[in-house]
Amino acid sequence: MEFSIEARDGEARAGTLVTAHSRIPTPVFMPVGTVGAVKSLDALDLQSHLHPEVILGNTYHLYLRPGDEVVRKMGGLHGFTRFPKSFLTDSGGFQAFSLSDNVRIAEDGITFRSHLDGSPHHFTPQKVLDIQYNLGSDIMMILDDLVALPAERNRIRESIERTTRWAERSIEYHRQRQEEGIGRDQNIFAIVQGGTDPEFRRISAEELCALDFDGFAIGGLSVGEPNREMYDTVEWTTRFMPDEKPRYLMGVGTPEDLVENVERGVDMFDCVMPTRNARNGTLFTSFGKIGIKAARFTEDESPIDPACDCMTCRTYSRAYLRHLFRAKELTYFRLATIHNLHYYLNLMKEMRKAILIGKFTEFKREFYQKRES
Repeated sequence: MEFSIEARDGEARAGTLVTAHSRIPTPVFMPVGTVGAVKSLDALDLQSHLHPEVILGNTYHLYLRPGDEVVRKMGGLHGFTRFPKSFLTDSGGFQAFSLSDNVRIAEDGITFRSHLDGSPHHFTPQKVLDIQYNLGSDIMMILDDLVALPAERNRIRESIERTTRWAERSIEYHRQRQEEGIGRDQNIFAIVQGGTDPEFRRISAEELCALDFDGFAIGGLSVGEPNREMYDTVEWTTRFMPDEKPRYLMGVGTPEDLVENVERGVDMFDCVMPTRNARNGTLFTSFGKIGIKAARFTEDESPIDPACDCMTCRTYSRAYLRHLFRAKELTYFRLATIHNLHYYLNLMKEMRKAILIGKFTEFKREFYQKRES
């Protein structure tokens, strides 16, 4: 993997991330394809209408079904899904914690029960990498010790200490496997934890960034804390992250969150918000959100967003989208998802352009002005 920074505007960065499968302009938003598909879309939709250079898959879900060995036999995620660009796979630790009622944390890993059939499973730092080797993802996230917020300081301290120990095992195992010819084109990211506590975030970042990872993520945010706390924690944490490697803020977020955190030096994002909101009838526009089920759109011939050039806005009216939504027509999910993801991906392109010409401050001001009007 190669990462280069082409321009800066304050702390905001415009760069390029190169993997074995694509060149990824940053800042970048990664559509979420949890089980190997962005919900309601296929690889042809992605390539024809959205053109993402990287999407996200999830180790936990793909391990449970269809199974990572099945994916390997079918040519890895690229061959199985027919999406030819890059994949980032999350370690699955968050899902093991959040979807299982009986999670046990031990020094060697976590034990959990499948949310599908209750069967027991055990993830270690090495096992989640073995699963991701089978998946063939371009960027692999390591197993970390998650902690729900709010939490006692002792629990957060335990979390960052264990996360560092697991990171040390992960990087040693990954380099060993690469020497054996496995995962040579795959890259490995560590995840900084520490809640919203500045001292714990500093310790976690310094310990992890001293290790030879290809990139670093900020985890454990956007879990219900106030936005200002999230922004302050990101701004503080990036001070201790290497300038020459990509920075990934996991599970974030709203368009406002993307703008605020690009300003604070983050390069990579993912979130289910654009796809989930599309299915629930909430559509993102340059002037804010709209609820397509509203009666005022019954005879509205306008596109969702007159400033948008996505396939949906070029072709269909608000009235038609409202009709499809209320009729529970499956076509609605596809058209709305294409629009929302196009909005997110285009927002990242516009921020990148602004950074390249040194006008990010002006971009941010206009972004909020459109919403206020």
